[in-house]
Amino acid sequence: MYTIGLDSGSTTTKGVLFSNGELLDKYLIPTAGNPKGAMSEVVEYFKQNHAIKNAKLVTTGYGRKLLPADLVVTEITCHSKGAEYLHPGVKQVIDIGGQDCKTIQLNGKGSVVEFNMNDRCAAGTGRFVEVMMRTLGEDISDLDHFVQGAEPVTINSMCTVFAESEVISLISKGEAREDIALGVLHSIAQRISGQYSKLRPVRGEEVLFTGGLSKSETFAKVLEQYVAAPVKSDELSQYAGAIGAAQIGIKKLK
Repeated sequence: MYTIGLDSGSTTTKGVLFSNGELLDKYLIPTAGNPKGAMSEVVEYFKQNHAIKNAKLVTTGYGRKLLPADLVVTEITCHSKGAEYLHPGVKQVIDIGGQDCKTIQLNGKGSVVEFNMNDRCAAGTGRFVEVMMRTLGEDISDLDHFVQGAEPVTINSMCTVFAESEVISLISKGEAREDIALGVLHSIAQRISGQYSKLRPVRGEEVLFTGGLSKSETFAKVLEQYVAAPVKSDELSQYAGAIGAAQIGIKKLK
């Protein structure tokens, strides 16, 4: 039995292929303003590269209803199941995507106890970092290398428009670009810690960091300072939603 889990994000579309319950392959492409097309491309990639004729399809994310699927599941549920797959027993999850930030509390068995989600403002999201890095003339993919050895500059604005103006002002005052970039990470971590604290987490409880920004080791270390707990990621952290979707499909679509 083949199961495809698809997570349609605003920035990237992630897919995973499971065969008889085992992870067989993964694939990630830019959504590029065409979520339906990106989702179709991921499905076609798996079918072509693994000679699959029939597979159960489970979708989640912003574009989850754009393709005919065997099962459509909400993001929070999928990220929770994906987190449990990556780190069995995990109880705290912070997911930072392109357009939203989710903080989730689990029961240690993959079920949601409580969550909150910031999806109405770019502050605290991957898009915010991307815009700030572009203003600094750097690519977000080079984030860790760029801020190595930097000292953070205080960023007061969290609105993307105002923060961009503040960054430009700091540059004109001669502040080092890498110090500004690290300051941006600190400002985001501070905002997310406020969102996270509303879950009333157990102090020092390990946090699983998922989403696109989880690839940044520097940001994970900065986040640790603000949530006062170990922050861990996984090489598959960006695929947590897709993995969770597939896991739900494997159990429900037998």
